[in-house]
Amino acid sequence: MDSVSGVGVIDKAAVILQALRARPLDLAELQAATALPRATAHRLVVALEQHHLVRRDGQGRFCLGFELVALGRIAAEQFRLGEVARPAMQDLRDACGESVQLYVREDDARRCVVSLQSPHALRWIVPEGSVLPLDVGSAGRVLAGETVTAGGWIDSVEEREPGVASVSAPVHDGAGRVIAAVSVSGPVERLTRAPGERLGPAVVDAGARIGAAVRDALR
Repeated sequence: MDSVSGVGVIDKAAVILQALRARPLDLAELQAATALPRATAHRLVVALEQHHLVRRDGQGRFCLGFELVALGRIAAEQFRLGEVARPAMQDLRDACGESVQLYVREDDARRCVVSLQSPHALRWIVPEGSVLPLDVGSAGRVLAGETVTAGGWIDSVEEREPGVASVSAPVHDGAGRVIAAVSVSGPVERLTRAPGERLGPAVVDAGARIGAAVRDALR
C-alpha cells in the first residue's frame, strides 16, 4: 500500500480502522479488505486491541473499540467550529422546519460535523460523523469549489438520494476561504424542486452568521 503520512505503521493501522468502519471482520476478511500481509494485519490489529481502539465481538471478529467512542466525543467537544455554528444552525432549523447540517471537506469527501434534525416525522437524517461524496449533493458541490448562484447558494434535487432535496451555502473564514458548508435538506415534497428559491436566502444568512461567529471566536 502507498504511504500517506510517510509513517508506514501509522498508515497501516489507519487502513485497518477504516476497514472496520463497515462491519466486524475476522482476520481473513480484514486481510482481504486491507490487502495487508496476514502476519502484518494480525500484529497490528492485536496491537490496536491492546489500546482498546479495536475489540472483538461475541463471534471473535474484530470491530472498532470503545476507546474510539471516548476519543470521538472529546474531538467533537473540542471542535470549535461545530460549537460556534450551532446557534445559527438551530435558528435556521427552527425557521425552516427542516434538517440542518454542517459539513467540512476531508480530503476528497465531506464529513458532517453537526446535524440537527427536523421536527417532522418524515425527515432526512444525516448522522454526525458521516462521510459523503463531494461530487453530488449541494453541500459537496459547495466544498468542491463550484460557483454558487448570484444569491450565494447551490441546491440539488434527488442528486444523491431519491426524494431528497437540499440547499447549501458556504461558510468563509477571515481570509475569504470556504471552511464549511451549511445545508438544509429534506423531502422534495416539502422543499419543492426549487429548494434554493424557497430557502436559499435563509441558508446564506446562516452561513454568514457562522462565518462571523468563527472570526469572533478566533480574535
